[in-house]
Amino acid sequence: MAVLLTVALVSVAQGAERSRERTASADEGGGPRPGGHWVGTWAAMPQLTEPGNMPPPPYTEGGAVLADSTLRQTVHVSAGGRHLRLRFSNAFGGAPLDITRVFVARPEGGRAGVSAVQPGTSRPVTFDGRPSTTVPTGALVVSDPLDFPLPAGSNLTVTMYLATGQRSTAITSHPGSRTASHMLRGDHADATDLDGAASVEHWYFVSGVEVWSPARTRATAVLGDSLTDGRGSTSNHNDRWTDRLTDRLRADPRTAGTAVLNQAAGGNRVLQDGLGPNGLARLDRDVLAQSGVTSLIVFEGVNDIGTAPATPEAQRDVADRLIAAYGQIILRAHAQGIRVYGATLTPFGGSTPYDDAAGHRETARQRVNDWIRTGGRFDAVVDLDKATRDQADPSRLRPDLDVGDHLHLDPEGYRVIADAFPRRLFRR
Repeated sequence: MAVLLTVALVSVAQGAERSRERTASADEGGGPRPGGHWVGTWAAMPQLTEPGNMPPPPYTEGGAVLADSTLRQTVHVSAGGRHLRLRFSNAFGGAPLDITRVFVARPEGGRAGVSAVQPGTSRPVTFDGRPSTTVPTGALVVSDPLDFPLPAGSNLTVTMYLATGQRSTAITSHPGSRTASHMLRGDHADATDLDGAASVEHWYFVSGVEVWSPARTRATAVLGDSLTDGRGSTSNHNDRWTDRLTDRLRADPRTAGTAVLNQAAGGNRVLQDGLGPNGLARLDRDVLAQSGVTSLIVFEGVNDIGTAPATPEAQRDVADRLIAAYGQIILRAHAQGIRVYGATLTPFGGSTPYDDAAGHRETARQRVNDWIRTGGRFDAVVDLDKATRDQADPSRLRPDLDVGDHLHLDPEGYRVIADAFPRRLFRR
């Protein structure tokens, strides 16, 4: 027993010494210093890629995707930091995802959706000290920390080279990027430009960016659908309401240290799978497992109401289940010390096929909104219904905010939504 105890103590001491050596090495090389923590600064909800959103030929062929191909994508971060690390998701992949090389850089002109990067800014990303990694089926891989100063509100280019590609046509992506991504055959991961590249408005595989930030920095996650994903916003302009909220928070010194993580997808529902897993199923992955999250905004439920049958019984049932689901989200987030803010559901009167002549879905929307406002379960309520409804017909959006389908908003409408959130909710 004495020998075993001695061995154990020596082993612990050696482990502590190696840990100190790694910390000292990181400090000497400008690595993350004590006193900070990792905070998510950008995120995209992973989902199974539909056939129409796959990379175009020849980047999808022969049962493989992006074989011997370079993929360049830009993302818009919220909070800034001196060090970053990337998250790559294979949550829905049908095979392991082999990533050969990854580089980050500043995009040309600082713009989103461009295929070129600023010369001299490209830096290699590593995984446990190696340039390549394999993301197992259904898994997530986080890169090593990289000394790469990232200003708040800036764009970041992430370029991947996949020598063998993913040997499956089931892949993980975020189709509603509203940002151009570029792909080109061959290894051009550190090239300044991708001349002749094909482009699509989807993100593939990359699901998050984190920054090492002071302890006062924190993140707000948003659980939502296409209204949060940005349907109706401008491609490559980052004018979703979450982007505009980030701008507002950054302009106030008291809230400048708040990141916003947009965990939304078009067509997503709280109660049932559809375009992506249902809101209850993805809460752990998209909110509770995100670094630095201290608050959550729940703005989702329109698709549940709009896809349920337009009968009194079905709409009473979906309203009951939505209210119960909100309670579950609040309960589980509170268990992790996360505050939860409820946003009322915006109008969809006149929308095809969501609106119904008898008004059963509008009745369900009003009932759910009444509970959000008066139920006392949310830590705060933001009345987006009141902010966006037509005063002459409260079942409809304001005409000047309507993108045209009577469900989604235009960029001005998304500014109105962002402005409805009191900044005091995001103060430390």
